[in-house]
Amino acid sequence: MPDFEEMKESMKENMKQKHFRKRPKAGKGAKLAGAAIVVLAAAGVLSMDSTYQIQEQEQAVLSTFGVPKAVQETGLHFKIPFIQKVYKVNTTIQGFPIGYDMETNETISNEGVMITSDYNFIDVDFFVEYRIADPVKYLYTSQEPELILKNIAQSSIRSVIASYPVDDVLTTGKGEIQGKIKELILDKMDEQDIGIQLVNITIQDSEPPTQEVMRAFKAVETAKQGKETALNNANKYRNEKLPEAEAEADQIIQDAEAQKQVRINEAEAEVARFNAMYEEYVKNPAITRQRMFYEAMEDVLPGMKIIIDNGSGMEKILPVEPFVSGDGAVQQNAGAGNTENTGNETQGEEN
Repeated sequence: MPDFEEMKESMKENMKQKHFRKRPKAGKGAKLAGAAIVVLAAAGVLSMDSTYQIQEQEQAVLSTFGVPKAVQETGLHFKIPFIQKVYKVNTTIQGFPIGYDMETNETISNEGVMITSDYNFIDVDFFVEYRIADPVKYLYTSQEPELILKNIAQSSIRSVIASYPVDDVLTTGKGEIQGKIKELILDKMDEQDIGIQLVNITIQDSEPPTQEVMRAFKAVETAKQGKETALNNANKYRNEKLPEAEAEADQIIQDAEAQKQVRINEAEAEVARFNAMYEEYVKNPAITRQRMFYEAMEDVLPGMKIIIDNGSGMEKILPVEPFVSGDGAVQQNAGAGNTENTGNETQGEEN
């Protein structure tokens, strides 16, 4: 029996020793597994921090030990973990208001109220559109580049508005004012060089700052519209009557030109007639004078009978008419003789 008990105790001792020898092996494997898990986790973290994605409307700045570099290509990119850092910027067109709150649409008096060249106060609202052109300068040149752009815009707006009268700001001069403001802002932004590019600046609204002044300006605007209406009506009437007057004047001119040509033709005919008569006169002055006298008498005394008496009791009748006998016969010879004698007597009288 004592031997059996000793053997039993000996077997228990051996089992304990075997158990103690296996436990250290199990603990070592667990440590290795934990280390592997840590390594895999670190590798996963490192792999996640080694890539970055650039979207279509983005640009990135990759900083390596504080030295920036612009990355413009879209898609997946790699970087060195813990050494390189990535900063992304939005390159789409953005904007901000001047003179009013975009959310509440309430007027901001210290931004929108300004004075014109004719010493009138006016409330003008603007909207500024810009985009980030250089992400490196945008991130590293200034801490608040948008604020710099806004201050430059406000300064340029006040400078340009102060050079225009209130009527131009309210009505017809808005386009020119916007152009000059934009040009002035671009010049100042080039001097600052903060990586922001001005896209556009527009006047949203312009009105007097108080209700009383607003009513007065509306009355002025109504009067201007009435003036424009009257001018348009006057121009319409002029456009209707002017062609009629021009047509009438052209007709008068054409009639005058026609009368002129008629007179010229008549004068040329008279000159030709006179020249022809003068040529005949040079050839035979006496006969030509006699003929001219007869023609003149015919023109002066048309259809009249002229009786010429030479003092001998003989009477001559011009123009010569045939003597009619009692039986109706015509004495042609007597008439011809009288005509010849009359001509001789007339020539004698002229001599």
